[in-house]
Amino acid sequence: MENVLFTNVRIIDGSGAQPYTGEVLVQGNRIARVGRSARSLSTVGVSVIDAAGATLMPGLVEAHTHFSWNDAATLMEIQLMPLEEHVLWAASVAKRYLEAGWTSCVGAACAKPRLDVVVRNAINEGLIPGPRYLAASQEITVAGGLGDETLPHIPWPEFSFGVVVSGPDEMRRAVRMFLKYGVDSIKLNLSGDNFVAGARAETTWMTDEEVAVAVSEAKMRNKRVSAHARSCESIKQCVRHGIEVIYHASFTDEEALDMLEANKDKHFVAPGIAILYAMLNEAEAWGITRAKATDMGYQVEWDAAIESLRKMHKRGIRVLPGGDYGFAFTPHCQNARDLEFFVKYLGMTPMEAILSATQFGAQIMMKGNELGQVKEGYLADLLVVDGDPLSNLALLREPARLLAVMKDGVFVKEPEIRSARTRSSQTAA
Repeated sequence: MENVLFTNVRIIDGSGAQPYTGEVLVQGNRIARVGRSARSLSTVGVSVIDAAGATLMPGLVEAHTHFSWNDAATLMEIQLMPLEEHVLWAASVAKRYLEAGWTSCVGAACAKPRLDVVVRNAINEGLIPGPRYLAASQEITVAGGLGDETLPHIPWPEFSFGVVVSGPDEMRRAVRMFLKYGVDSIKLNLSGDNFVAGARAETTWMTDEEVAVAVSEAKMRNKRVSAHARSCESIKQCVRHGIEVIYHASFTDEEALDMLEANKDKHFVAPGIAILYAMLNEAEAWGITRAKATDMGYQVEWDAAIESLRKMHKRGIRVLPGGDYGFAFTPHCQNARDLEFFVKYLGMTPMEAILSATQFGAQIMMKGNELGQVKEGYLADLLVVDGDPLSNLALLREPARLLAVMKDGVFVKEPEIRSARTRSSQTAA
């Protein structure tokens, strides 16, 4: 592992401070020095990257990731991919995310029981390239809820997208199975979803008794619980039971917002508004016109979600990017569009949007003291961007604009030109 000096960079450091021109020295997998002026650090024994004024910033964190979603239009099409091909698909998506600047990802559910665990382990063992990753379980749901893809004439649970449970005992069995497999988090589908006929997003499907068992089993083993929670009541369930990661959170009332605000240091919200936008505006090629999407309930949910999330942001509740990329209408690696949506629809500044994917991202990765900032001693997960993301967040989803991607002090995407190769103290003398 070489030592690298980034010089002539405009640094967005992930703290919220205004950008500044400086230099960053990486030694091993850590940021060793940050200089606040050009040519302030020694070039002896390092490989020098002259960024010519490009932006250096922390790697991005995706808070609602589905590596095993295969860009299909339905849950059943995802689940029907054979296991062998599915493993290869998920591994390839992990590599693509890393190359796209997502150096850390939080798994939000996988399509088969051990897919996330296998991919996480392969990344950690250096068998495949990929982001820092927290592996999720399959979705756990109830009969008729989101993820229940069983058919009347083929009732066996292995044909379902999610694991279907009924009652606390079945929930306990399912959670213990996933914990045995080694997941980092258990995923519960608490609410309905407009994607499912007869299960609108405003509805709540899982009982408090079922939720309590899942949380108790997970926390006994120091694991996290996340929830698909679009309805107002399901959001309240998350707060009452201590479910840290809340996905969607579209429908709220004052009580739900007050509960979230009172516990804002305990919860993260990753709304995934791109799927709502796409269903209304970009899904016609798959038979979902705007009129049909409106009839399904997506316009009502979009309006509610924008209002809810704007209020959450104003109250200081942590809202993070990511969610349901991997469908046909939300293909993988356009994830940075969430940051643009946060500015356009939720009232964030561009800096706040970047902090949602860096500073908050480090916190959801449980590495808030060593990730998400360009800071001495922190892990060297870094991006070099051609241009100023604060002026144009769309740069972050243009591969050609990512001049370099570094994870753990190693280039994933290496800059094409270096101003100087590694120089020893002897040659420097």
